[in-house]
Amino acid sequence: MTKRNNDNRPIEEILKEFVETNNLQAGLDKVNVREAWANLMGNGVNNYTTAIELKHETLYVQLSSSVLREELSYGTEKIISMLNESIGKDLVKKLVLR
Repeated sequence: MTKRNNDNRPIEEILKEFVETNNLQAGLDKVNVREAWANLMGNGVNNYTTAIELKHETLYVQLSSSVLREELSYGTEKIISMLNESIGKDLVKKLVLR
């Protein structure tokens, strides 16, 4: 009978280690930022959001409404801080609305 490596670590710790070992954090960050955008902006904005892409520390959001783009452009700093707070780390440094 083989001895199992059972040191009773919490699943969160094991998953974190797995993510780091397999370089999955960048992919998870992209998913997390999309979810954070959807949750924070609500259906009104999400209906006009056609693409969301995180490149390095810049979040590119494509909107199908120029009026909405203009409106959101006045609050980019607040949006960035709300997104980062929702994600739980300073992931987004710049927001580009297209």
